[in-house]
Amino acid sequence: MSENTNLLSVKNLKKYFPIKSGLLGGQKGAVKAVDGVSFDIPKGKTLGLVGESGCGKTTIGKTILRLHDKTEGEVVFDGVDIHSLSREELRKIRPRIQIIFQDPYSSLSPRMPIGEIIGEAVREHGIVPKEQFDDYITKIMRDCGLQEYHKDRYPHEFSGGQRQRICIARALALNPDFIVCDEPVSALDVSIQAQIINLLEDLQDKYNLTYLFISHDLSVVEHISDSVGVMYLGSLVEFAETDAIFGKPLHPYTQALFSAIPVPDPDIKMDRVILEGSIPSPANPPKGCKFHTRCRYAMDVCKVEPPRTIEVDPGHKVVCHLYDEEIMKNKENEK
Repeated sequence: MSENTNLLSVKNLKKYFPIKSGLLGGQKGAVKAVDGVSFDIPKGKTLGLVGESGCGKTTIGKTILRLHDKTEGEVVFDGVDIHSLSREELRKIRPRIQIIFQDPYSSLSPRMPIGEIIGEAVREHGIVPKEQFDDYITKIMRDCGLQEYHKDRYPHEFSGGQRQRICIARALALNPDFIVCDEPVSALDVSIQAQIINLLEDLQDKYNLTYLFISHDLSVVEHISDSVGVMYLGSLVEFAETDAIFGKPLHPYTQALFSAIPVPDPDIKMDRVILEGSIPSPANPPKGCKFHTRCRYAMDVCKVEPPRTIEVDPGHKVVCHLYDEEIMKNKENEK
């Protein structure tokens, strides 16, 4: 581990998907799925990434793992820029960076027994000697709440929660340092969600794992995350430690998002913030602040000038003109 306490540093990451046109397939534009995102995740911690569907959360996870090639920026894992590695160098580092997908069933081969699914990459990467292989797979399965006799069964013989345990075991078997959890509980029942979240937390404590936890379920993110990043249309609009951002959300989009969290008390009246309009296209985002078309506090400057990142409190960053003292001072002077 390098001297830097951050296991992962993402710097100005961009991922654009080209839009082709005509028979010759000339590029006529690009979908800006990830548009200049930066954050750090310390070793052994969890960053929760939240936002509406289509905001670029999953694309960030896949670009970090180099399942997508970046357009610009850096992804530095343990002091190494992942996108600068050769294929052979990437293969060596691959066991240390894993992913748990949203749909456990579609990410498991229906033709392979569970023991082989979990152990295939272990054998390929030589994680343990041959004579220790069976015992190692059994241990990993037990750590994930599976039994040894499950080895010879196939994915269709398991429930949704058990399948997700298999996916977690497959990732854990490679002895990773960092795991992207891409909405790992969104396809599960609420009671099963709690079991999987508790399992992920137990494994993090036992193996000192670092997570990027992608979700649209804010209650789950609040429970599992040490810090939270809020995404809108490919950009990070707010970033802070979990207690700070849930206790005092600053960005108008964050406030609207958090106001939708259900409270299990019928006597508490929620001050729900309803966003007007629809999400703009990432192929043609608005000029200025991307959120100004739906923001109830939008000013003239929001329509022409992109906001800069303001650190309102230590570690609590927001990308919004409302917290830019210079802009607000000019607005007061105009009055």
